[in-house]
Amino acid sequence: MSRFFSTKYNGLTPYTPGEQPKIDNLIKLNTNESPYPPSEKAFEEGKKAMNKLNLYSDPECKILHEKLSEILGVKSSQVLCTNGSDEILNFAFMAFCDKDHPIVFPDITYGFYPVFAELNNIPYEEIPLKDDFSIDPEDYIGINKNIVIANPNAPTGMCMPLSDIERIVKSNPDNIVIIDEAYVDFGGESAVCLIDKYDNLLVTQTFSKSRSFAGARLGFGVACDSIINDLNTIKYSTNPYNINMMTMFAGYGVLCDEEYTKKNIREIINTREYTVNELKDLGFSVLDSKTNFIFAKHCEKSGEYVYGKLREAGILVRHFDKDRIMDYNRITIGTMEDMKQMITVLKNII
Repeated sequence: MSRFFSTKYNGLTPYTPGEQPKIDNLIKLNTNESPYPPSEKAFEEGKKAMNKLNLYSDPECKILHEKLSEILGVKSSQVLCTNGSDEILNFAFMAFCDKDHPIVFPDITYGFYPVFAELNNIPYEEIPLKDDFSIDPEDYIGINKNIVIANPNAPTGMCMPLSDIERIVKSNPDNIVIIDEAYVDFGGESAVCLIDKYDNLLVTQTFSKSRSFAGARLGFGVACDSIINDLNTIKYSTNPYNINMMTMFAGYGVLCDEEYTKKNIREIINTREYTVNELKDLGFSVLDSKTNFIFAKHCEKSGEYVYGKLREAGILVRHFDKDRIMDYNRITIGTMEDMKQMITVLKNII
């Protein structure tokens, strides 16, 4: 770093995004992207914005908020779209957390949470997962601190029932509870239905996974009006035009084709179940996944070994160095052809 870099960031460890290599014929299963392109309606709507790029985009994001509210069954004033769900998560850390209002989250979860905390000088605590890698709701009941939980969790893929989420929210009425639902469409229960019941709940979701929109960077949060107003204060104080015009219109197109999204979700779930069964036949243990990825380890081969051998064969998965999970690899669900090719390679490796 330069001699001008502020000392307030001396202890900041940046988030490490998944590798994005440019390798021909690579089967890329490391960053939980959809293997399918966005709906054709996304392209049709996106084109409409091309001749308006000399103008600023709508800071109120009205076209998206109204369509999302229709799909989710909430008021448009209860929705806020952002530049990926990472942005609304950061907004929430900024808006609701400080030295007097710390935040807690699991020790094995989305790696951006500690980064957001350190970036914003927020005290935080990591609560260990249970031995089976599940989240124990009792660890969060009545702790009187802000909470963020990814449900389903990443990188484990495991999901808490909505009843446990509600218990956590209800038992911490004076603190914000953020439920990060980036993967909820692949088998989880959304907490959006609880926002009118609890004024301390913020639910975040993304277009990146089930809606095949990772490269467009579009996410959103759902909460009561007062929380959304707080988050808008942060948004309008940082980047009021946070959704570019092409993403806004293309995102609207995606929402106009929910059947296409649901079809892709069904395909990914079917392919996930095939892959889990094949891996178990090869001696892998696989955590119960409600996401578009699986978390697996072999009974004999190390996670690093499997990762390296797959990479040599042109198949990229995600390996983590953290002690408790270093024998696991996170494997994104690609097309059925992708997964069959991976299984064939693994048979040779094992």
